[in-house]
Amino acid sequence: MRMIFSFIGRKVIRLLSLLFAISVITFILISHSPIDPIQAYIGADMMRVGPEQREKIAENWGLDEPPAEQFFRWGSSVLQGDLGTSMIYRRPVTEIIYEKFLHSLALMIIAWLLSGLIGFILGIAAAMKKDKWADRIIKWYCYTLAATPTFWMGLLLLMIFAVWLEWFPIGMGVPAGVLTENVTLADLISHIVLPALTLSIVGVANVALHTRQKLIDVLSSEYILFARARGEKGFTLIWRHGIRNISLPAITLHFAGFSELFGGAVLAEQVFSYPGLGQATVEAGLRGDVPLLLGLVIFSTLFVFAGNLLADLISFLVDPRMKERRPV
Repeated sequence: MRMIFSFIGRKVIRLLSLLFAISVITFILISHSPIDPIQAYIGADMMRVGPEQREKIAENWGLDEPPAEQFFRWGSSVLQGDLGTSMIYRRPVTEIIYEKFLHSLALMIIAWLLSGLIGFILGIAAAMKKDKWADRIIKWYCYTLAATPTFWMGLLLLMIFAVWLEWFPIGMGVPAGVLTENVTLADLISHIVLPALTLSIVGVANVALHTRQKLIDVLSSEYILFARARGEKGFTLIWRHGIRNISLPAITLHFAGFSELFGGAVLAEQVFSYPGLGQATVEAGLRGDVPLLLGLVIFSTLFVFAGNLLADLISFLVDPRMKERRPV
């Protein structure tokens, strides 16, 4: 138990240093951005706004202060649990992140489960049929997916299933013109299928190739040769002696893939106009919404770090070899 607390304590220290470094770097990049937050805030009414009104808007949002003062003022508010107010939505950043995250969470959970399950099955099938036509097809499929951009896959699925076949809606999270209380579960499912399918298809490659290689290594080990000498073969051999040894590395890799999942969700949500964190991030960046963009950066950092921490904890608790080493 003491080792676990020490392990978590070291991770917390790393998280705090990571949050500080990412916040500083993000704020520096935003301060040097060519996008004028005031102009983006005013929008189409730019010609009607005079210099005095621009000064009042800058003073209201604290944009008239030097970047260092803006950062320290924002940082002191964050330490008090206040991420500020969004310039786009005119609402607290925490409320917007919570609202958008509920949509993104459903999308990412579905994609994460499907990609892990399909990738694990394909990896096992490829290893069992090593160097045969099934293995070559699966490897070609995975290598192709690994080189496929998420937005391109989204556009392809959108064109086939939404435009040509008209099986699913073109985009958005709910039907256009329908009140929130009138949206049914079937509507939500039909709008989430294509974005989730896009993320799951792209995310299959890493898990499948990793599982294939690990299982091939296991099948060439001495205890597998001994099991075969006793008459075990086929899927029974894999189930008894292979799955246990390859499941932990696959789970660890899949949890560690939270960062890729979040990055892919940004592109998929933009393609399908899905109202999640990805679309909010792009909108905040293009319209110079500094409080919202910084809040999203902090939240995404916490999200990715949580995935890596879960992967490390699973390895630490399940693999006895991890307990023999000093936690890092």
